[in-house]
Amino acid sequence: MSPVPTRLGTVQETLLIPLYGRAVENDKPAAALRDSRATEIVAELDYDFSRFAELPSLTGTVLRTVLFDAWTRSFLDEHPAGTVVELGVGLNTRYERLDNGQAQWFDLDLPDVIELRRAFFADTPRRHMIAASVTDDRWPDAVGGLADGPCLVNAEAVLPFLTEAEVRGVVDMIARRFPGALLALDTAGPAIVGAQEDHDALSKVAARMRWGCPDVAVLTEWCPGARVLGSHLLTSLPPAIHDALPEPHRQMLAGLAEQHLPQVEEYGLHLIRLP
Repeated sequence: MSPVPTRLGTVQETLLIPLYGRAVENDKPAAALRDSRATEIVAELDYDFSRFAELPSLTGTVLRTVLFDAWTRSFLDEHPAGTVVELGVGLNTRYERLDNGQAQWFDLDLPDVIELRRAFFADTPRRHMIAASVTDDRWPDAVGGLADGPCLVNAEAVLPFLTEAEVRGVVDMIARRFPGALLALDTAGPAIVGAQEDHDALSKVAARMRWGCPDVAVLTEWCPGARVLGSHLLTSLPPAIHDALPEPHRQMLAGLAEQHLPQVEEYGLHLIRLP
């Protein structure tokens, strides 16, 4: 079988970092997350993943996904027939890990990414791929035309690569088109955005983050009535999630907490209830 080519744009290439992180994690004896599909995809892609080998931030991408998974699982427990929208889905496999057989799932990304996804995934009556930018005001029509009711929008490792004006536009669009939706997102503070050349993973690719967000509460100013339901650092994950991690991960997080590093203390994971 020939390797699958990876012809991706600059920002789109970053999707390979969390994919590789999940594959590496899956192969550990004690893993925070199991994702055999990620391991299979990495093996099939024509890409030199060695540039990301043994990078500390790989574990960070995995822990971020563990929290997003937990938020998604909680949403589906409460709304089994709800709608999950993955913005900038990349080669994420959350559906494979969490699908409950009832929910509607929408995997949205730019056309080159969706073309790559179709080498590994297929649409079904409940799972739909949408080729569009997250800033395109037409994608909500595709979602709304097939699903209604409670909605969770996951924007994992997506919004920091937009400008602040673009982020504000996306958040406003989601709030208008999906009233009361949950929005899960990550933010990078100004110190992280300003030091990307030194980042262990981003320094290996050409893409750069553009939105530096020192306080996620700004979203409640953009969208009056929005509420921050959860806000965490990697070093302050919810106790139930932290305590379930393998011992090496807990030790690593304890060490990071003692160092007070800007790249840790300015990187936030948030769950927002939109008005």
